[in-house]
Amino acid sequence: MAKNTSGFLPVSAEEMAKRGWDAPDFVYVTGDAYVDHPSFGLAIISRVLEDKGYRVCMLPQPDWHDKNAFMRFGRPKIGFLVTAGVVDSMVNHYTAAKKRRNSDAYSPGGKAGMRPDRATVVYTNRIREAYGNIPVGIGGVEASLRRFAHYE
Repeated sequence: MAKNTSGFLPVSAEEMAKRGWDAPDFVYVTGDAYVDHPSFGLAIISRVLEDKGYRVCMLPQPDWHDKNAFMRFGRPKIGFLVTAGVVDSMVNHYTAAKKRRNSDAYSPGGKAGMRPDRATVVYTNRIREAYGNIPVGIGGVEASLRRFAHYE
């Protein structure tokens, strides 16, 4: 399969269509802005998948209040990948003294409030609401830290 020569992975249906895709294989949902740099795990994972011939679309910081935000690319052929982002969403939102943070280093312009508390759970719930029993792979620090409390 031909390698990607167009730069960033698609973040909109229009960008996906420009590649001639009818649907992605995976939609990668993240609580961070889309940063395509190897210091971000999702950038490495998405590019390894792409190198293996899979079609990957990125869904950064979707509106978690509405399932339609998760339907931007249509139903992926294989499933969704979900991460809350580089930092656990609760750590991202609150200080150790339980005070709300005023900024988010992983959102455009440092704007706070672009992801929900417990983002992995919330994103997965919206995906299920939109597509039912579609495969969802979760990962990242939040999935690892909250493993026993939420996923097992």
